[in-house]
Amino acid sequence: MKIKIAWIGKTKEPAIQALTLEYLKRIERYAPVEGITLRDETALLQLSGRVAPSKNGSTKTGSQASKQHGGKSTLVLMDSRGKQFSSEEFAVFLRDYQDRNPLPLIFAVGPADGFSEGLRSMAQHSISLGKMTLAHELARVILLEQVYRAFTILKGHPYHSGHKSE
Repeated sequence: MKIKIAWIGKTKEPAIQALTLEYLKRIERYAPVEGITLRDETALLQLSGRVAPSKNGSTKTGSQASKQHGGKSTLVLMDSRGKQFSSEEFAVFLRDYQDRNPLPLIFAVGPADGFSEGLRSMAQHSISLGKMTLAHELARVILLEQVYRAFTILKGHPYHSGHKSE
């Protein structure tokens, strides 16, 4: 399973960039992963195969683009209104996806003001990192750490030992 972690907006903090690179490197031990900086939601839609440029320069969205591209990926939005998981439940989500779906999995962290309703309606999944509001750059690092933690849980690696949720 190929994983893409996409975020909208340039990284301003060097510490965030360093942590992003560190966790991407750690995740690579378990699955092919790519970190992608995007300029806006349209770029995310294009990455996920939900927007296709037409011959006249306009774009096709939604089912039109998915039919044309055969559903290139599964889009998971990180959104405060999404489903909440424990680390163990998130590991099961990744395992089940890996076992049942060959398409790349794109986790998307939105801009500071969140995702549009239109994009939310096009995503296959929406996951929340918790009820607290997080800075979007910090949310990316937390997502990356949780992806890494999920793989260590699945592989029985001691990284997660002693942190069982109740």
